[in-house]
Amino acid sequence: MAPRVLVSDELSETAVQIFRDRGVEVDFQPKLGKDKEKLAEIIGNYDGLAIRSATKATEKLIAAATNLKVIGRAGIGVDNVDIPAASRRGIIVMNTPFGNSITTAEHAIALMFAVARQLPAADSSTQEGKWEKSKFMGVEITGKTLGVIGAGNIGSIVCSRALGLKMHVLAYDPFLSAERAQEMGVTKVELDELLAKADFITLHVPMTDKTRGILNAEAIAKTKPGVRIINCARGGLVDEAALAAAIKSGHVAGAGFDVFEVEPATESPLFGLPNVVCTPHLGASTTEAQENVALQVAEQMSDYLVHGAVSNAINMPSITAEEAPRLKPFIRLADVLGAFVGQVTEHAIKEIEILYDGSTANMNTKALTSALLAGLIRSQVADVNMVSAPIMIKEKGIILSEVKRDKSGVYDGYIKLTVKTEKQVRSIAGTVFSDGKPRFIQIKGINMDADVGANMIYISNTDVPGMIGFMGTTLGEGGVNIANFQLGRDKQGGDAIALLYVDEPIKAEVVAKLTANPAIRQVKPLVFNID
Repeated sequence: MAPRVLVSDELSETAVQIFRDRGVEVDFQPKLGKDKEKLAEIIGNYDGLAIRSATKATEKLIAAATNLKVIGRAGIGVDNVDIPAASRRGIIVMNTPFGNSITTAEHAIALMFAVARQLPAADSSTQEGKWEKSKFMGVEITGKTLGVIGAGNIGSIVCSRALGLKMHVLAYDPFLSAERAQEMGVTKVELDELLAKADFITLHVPMTDKTRGILNAEAIAKTKPGVRIINCARGGLVDEAALAAAIKSGHVAGAGFDVFEVEPATESPLFGLPNVVCTPHLGASTTEAQENVALQVAEQMSDYLVHGAVSNAINMPSITAEEAPRLKPFIRLADVLGAFVGQVTEHAIKEIEILYDGSTANMNTKALTSALLAGLIRSQVADVNMVSAPIMIKEKGIILSEVKRDKSGVYDGYIKLTVKTEKQVRSIAGTVFSDGKPRFIQIKGINMDADVGANMIYISNTDVPGMIGFMGTTLGEGGVNIANFQLGRDKQGGDAIALLYVDEPIKAEVVAKLTANPAIRQVKPLVFNID
């Protein structure tokens, strides 16, 4: 059955056709996003939801989206999506961070010019029949210092454009390396130095707890007298009241704002001030950008729903369409390793360690870890998946660590999972053979080579004579057909394990007969999703 996507905001017909061309059934209702009740009523029928800004994917709506797998936002901002609620439900949230990058960068440059030359006020005055040439004295851009706060995707484009305008560019970004700064042709500085030296300041960072109010009253007081401040990123990065006070005092010469603390912005401390240029969040409002993000979100959602490729996800590791086929069998392996430990572990898990050995260390381990964690806690939470599992592990306060190392054994690559509880340590390792199927290669440090089946039985016992016969006889009498039987022990008379691949689930009375043997410590029926 083809996946179904609901488009509840305006997207171009070309974007809608992309869904159809890629085998996705699409329901195009561009006005539905404004009707919360109707949207909540039908959202349970869809695998995907494609939106712009009108649709609000609230916790209530997400709770009603019983089949939803992905929400795609045509644009960079996801303020209208409850990401924690989506993550808990295992719904991937995608955006399109690159579709409007040039448009937003150009808008920042345009505002910088407008503020430098007081263009809006001069235009209004002239069209009113006045000729106030001496009133609108501006400043040149050439030779001035531009301070760019945030040198990521959009910020780097602004830097490039500013260098083309013969400006000196200072960049503050904790993630900007010295090598990258040199490559861009900018000077990497700390925030205080940028504030003290910049003639113009433009912001291009996301809204986080660390960036909220990054230009507050204290920071604005550190700026160079006569500075002009541009914000096309997010409202709330700049304290609007503090900036208004600095403009009124003459310390700040002007500002250009496209985003505000409260939107739609019907009022702001900045409104009505001299040489303040305000626009209604137009950063992405060009024909090219709107079409680009629409096409991009349709492609991303289709790739995920049809091929399992994940790109530009807010709450999930990316998996490219190219690596998805190679990664898929190892994701299945990671899932069954987690599922094994989750089913045999009877006490609360305190620590998790994942070892990626050999070729697996060079794979997309973020995706593999997400799959492993999903398998691990599925025995406790049935509807967990790769999106929600890492969130749940973090909420439980479980310590998670990953180790990568070069090939150390006979296998080209394998994954080993070790978990610690208050009472025991569990470990299992596995690999993928050339047939693409997962194999268990070590349990509790005991080497073996076991196929993974939908129904299995794990038995832990003391190594004593007669155990193989006892297990076989007991299972046979219980009507259990054994497809594969793997044994292992650490030493003669020591710990031994048996892993049996059987044709059907084992009944409780058969488990009881097995555990009645004094040499057997644990019997655990296992169920794996190996589709």
